[in-house]
Amino acid sequence: MSDFGVIGLGVMGQNLALNIEEHGFSVAVWNLETEWTERFVQQNAGKKIAGAKSLAEFVQGLRAPRRILMMIKAGEPVDSMIAQLSPLLAPGDILIDGGNSWFKDTQRREKEMRMNRLRFFGMGVSGGEEGARHGPSLMPGGELEAYRELEPVLTAIAAKSDSGPCVTHVGPDGAGHFVKMVHNGIEYGDMQLIAEVYDLLHRVLGFNADELAGIFDDWNHTSLKSYLIEITSQILAVKDPLTGKPLVDMVLDKAGQKGTGKWTAEMALDLIVPAGTIAAAIEARVLSSMKDQRVAASRVLAGPKASFDGERRQAVAAIRDALYASKVCSYAQGMSLIQAGSETYNWKINLREMARIWKAGCIIRADFLNEIMQAYEREPRLANLLLDSEFRTKVPQAQQNWRWTLRLAIEHGIPAPSMTASLGYYDSYRTARLPQNLTQAQRDYFGAHTYQRVDRPEEGFVHSDWQRLVVPVAN
Repeated sequence: MSDFGVIGLGVMGQNLALNIEEHGFSVAVWNLETEWTERFVQQNAGKKIAGAKSLAEFVQGLRAPRRILMMIKAGEPVDSMIAQLSPLLAPGDILIDGGNSWFKDTQRREKEMRMNRLRFFGMGVSGGEEGARHGPSLMPGGELEAYRELEPVLTAIAAKSDSGPCVTHVGPDGAGHFVKMVHNGIEYGDMQLIAEVYDLLHRVLGFNADELAGIFDDWNHTSLKSYLIEITSQILAVKDPLTGKPLVDMVLDKAGQKGTGKWTAEMALDLIVPAGTIAAAIEARVLSSMKDQRVAASRVLAGPKASFDGERRQAVAAIRDALYASKVCSYAQGMSLIQAGSETYNWKINLREMARIWKAGCIIRADFLNEIMQAYEREPRLANLLLDSEFRTKVPQAQQNWRWTLRLAIEHGIPAPSMTASLGYYDSYRTARLPQNLTQAQRDYFGAHTYQRVDRPEEGFVHSDWQRLVVPVAN
């Protein structure tokens, strides 16, 4: 009898199965294509891995209560697999969906399975192929009692940081997949900010790929130290075997997306949480996909010439500060969205723990997650990261260089949508009186939507007959 089951032997499923087995647990595996299962078992002869030819054989080979991880495509395939598995399972068995499922689907599935006395988990898994094999960041959401039964396995296989295993019980039903969704949204914003900085350094300051690799490597020894900065340095240093040119220059400038970033932006709108940095990153990917239109437009739409005659070393330092401040705003938006989701769905998510489990294994792992973790230790109900005692000092200190960097981008026609959105978020959040008084007046003028008076709040919402009160403008 096996301790744990894995369904789906794609790259992630295979590597997670090997990770689990390596940590002392026997594993049963099943894949729709039987030959995949047979090949995987043969390739790992001598390991405690048992292949099954049918789902019935797979389930019968697991020790009760059964613990099964599905690593299959999100959407209808998950529902189909649940329908096939449920009649084979016994009360108390635990089924885990480790894909990037929509969290509301997870809520529905958890409820349906609970009615049959089966326990369902939606678990975010971050870290890609390498993380799955040697230690991912895991974000499981489901029944707390069931988590205790999964904890020995998940704790063993998760990435480890100086703050412990990168896994925790996120909350009930869809909490884990919601947090993974937001993680991916932050990832979108982070990647776009790095791309904008790369563009500025390359096209305006004139650094070549080798020089850029050195700059990002230097930055990876500062407060920007992170997985994405590290791999950016490595990517820029790679030469194309075919042409001898930097391989990054051979990559078509069309970025793909799988939908989790879009979900993050949609949920931010639904929960009324500003997330402009993330939304701008999604739009940047969409615009990148319009390659033919952009090439045609470049021939007829004029812009400023990119040239720089200042001190490049000082410019690099300024751009570094701009990237740091922009990243803080991106994480602030993401953490605020998790907080809003937690309150809306009564998940009671611990934001300090979310920062902790992202410190290793996941794509957005970064040293400054230590600072975020400490911020929530100081104030668990912190309304916004920008209000923390550390960040409210460091971000304003960076703002002169931040604003200079954006002026540089604007003056030279370099698009920086996510960095601009981050500064807009910062400036809006720190402004006591915004111009939406005019917006609300316009709404009341044309639609009688009412407004509140600043001098008579006790009156509540009121309406004015603006057309009757208007005074003609003298010519």
